[in-house]
Amino acid sequence: MIDLYTAATPNGWKASVALEEMGLDYTAHSVNLMKGEQKTPSFLAMNPNGRIPAIVDREADGHVVFESGAIMIYLAEKTGKFLPSSPKQKSQVIQWLMFQMGGVGPMMGQANVFYRYLEEKIPVAIDRYQNEARRLFTVLDTQLANNEYLAGDYSIADMANWCWVRTYEWSGVSIDGLDNLIRWKNSIEARPAARRGVEVPNKIDKEALIKGAKNVVTR
Repeated sequence: MIDLYTAATPNGWKASVALEEMGLDYTAHSVNLMKGEQKTPSFLAMNPNGRIPAIVDREADGHVVFESGAIMIYLAEKTGKFLPSSPKQKSQVIQWLMFQMGGVGPMMGQANVFYRYLEEKIPVAIDRYQNEARRLFTVLDTQLANNEYLAGDYSIADMANWCWVRTYEWSGVSIDGLDNLIRWKNSIEARPAARRGVEVPNKIDKEALIKGAKNVVTR
């Protein structure tokens, strides 16, 4: 059994989508970001950076993993799913996973800040991050022109990038004309496990309100 500490963000979805796709048993715990629960001593003991998600693997003597990409790699290696074993193919998947972690996620995150959250609108900052996110989308689109998925078979790289790309409207980034990206995005949205994964954080928040509980076993 795995304990997942998460919230309804793209990085939170990455962990729950991976858990659902891999068919692992886990308990999801809601972390209220607005109340600063990610900064409490108990959470910082799991992730000193004070960010979601984090997991605790009870089957591995309570081993803790933080950082969403590291969680995905750990779970893939634990199950032998969605990450090839050959060094070359594994490298290709990890490259596209790092592409999301180092590019798509940070740029869309900054677009969200300047486009959605700041009261003072700074056009040069909004344009900077939206344009860079769009450029990264075109890189994905080009890769997907001759590939069904980013690195061969469906993998954790696809899950990670999809969890961010699917929020393009919130970031104010257009995907018009990126037909390969749209086809890929829609194909993952059609996967039942992926859909369940992105519903997990909201589901546990609703359960907590109804039951007065802090977690719910989702699988």
